[in-house]
Amino acid sequence: MRIAVTGSIATDHLMTFPGRFADQLVADQLHTVSLSFLVDNLDVRRGGVGANIAFGMGQLGTKPILVGAAGSDFDEYRAWLDRHGVDTDSVRISEVLHTARFVCTTDADHNQIGSFYTGAMSEARLIELKAVADRVGGLDLVLIGADDPEGMLRHTEECRSRSIPFAADFSQQIARMSGDDIRVLLDGATYLFSNEYEKGLIESKTGWSDEEILGKVGTRVTTLGAQGVRIERAGEEPIEVGCAEEERKADPTGVGDAFRAGFLSGLAWGVSLERAAQVGCMLATLVIETVGTQEYQLRRTNFMDRFTKAYGHEAAAEVQTYLV
Repeated sequence: MRIAVTGSIATDHLMTFPGRFADQLVADQLHTVSLSFLVDNLDVRRGGVGANIAFGMGQLGTKPILVGAAGSDFDEYRAWLDRHGVDTDSVRISEVLHTARFVCTTDADHNQIGSFYTGAMSEARLIELKAVADRVGGLDLVLIGADDPEGMLRHTEECRSRSIPFAADFSQQIARMSGDDIRVLLDGATYLFSNEYEKGLIESKTGWSDEEILGKVGTRVTTLGAQGVRIERAGEEPIEVGCAEEERKADPTGVGDAFRAGFLSGLAWGVSLERAAQVGCMLATLVIETVGTQEYQLRRTNFMDRFTKAYGHEAAAEVQTYLV
């Protein structure tokens, strides 16, 4: 099953200031702030929802096709993704813009000052999925993840016009999207992904009830944080899958992307929706135990031992067939 993952490609530049931002602010001078913070360390991490999801799928051996836009500074990141099983040949390289970048400083009280540079991500709207499909011999599913909003709309419309099944996954972009845009992006989706808060926001912005949305999509997948995930289809009983036991909580960033990677990999293998969700939950657990969205290692024996403990021998035997 050939799955293309569209979405942002970015790097996070994270710094730590040992003092308190509040101590550097003068109450009656806030209209003319000019500050520079001497930081203790710089941590550069690979990120972006499209790249995170594709990385997870690559770890599971399902050879995803990453579709997005990056800058000429993408070479090292591309090599990393290539080494981890991601097809990056459909990433557009901007001639003038750098790869999207989040720059953030955190103080001793965990307050943050950050900026997000969109950069090359804005060129995602120039990518045509037909060229991607022609290169790989057709697409069975396109995940339309958080990206340049115009690019998300274009990819959705192209999937409809070319009869390519697609999964709608607004995530971070839902806050800036209008109800009209959300209605366009989800109508006819084979899968709709969101967390529980986003689920309510989708219903509020579109004016559609839960039942109405279920009538417009094939399968609705709602992540529930520590409670796992709920999968719904019109006229069927919901499927609920719990989380695997975690060994520690290190960093929740990227957990949702990892779930999607595992779930999509399960679809690529052809297992049931329940099994796919179990794989997604297990992969998400590995990410929450690791600082960074792509810093975890998928050690297959360990993965299967923990998967068996969480979901039983029958589920593990089925998944083991594909995890080679």
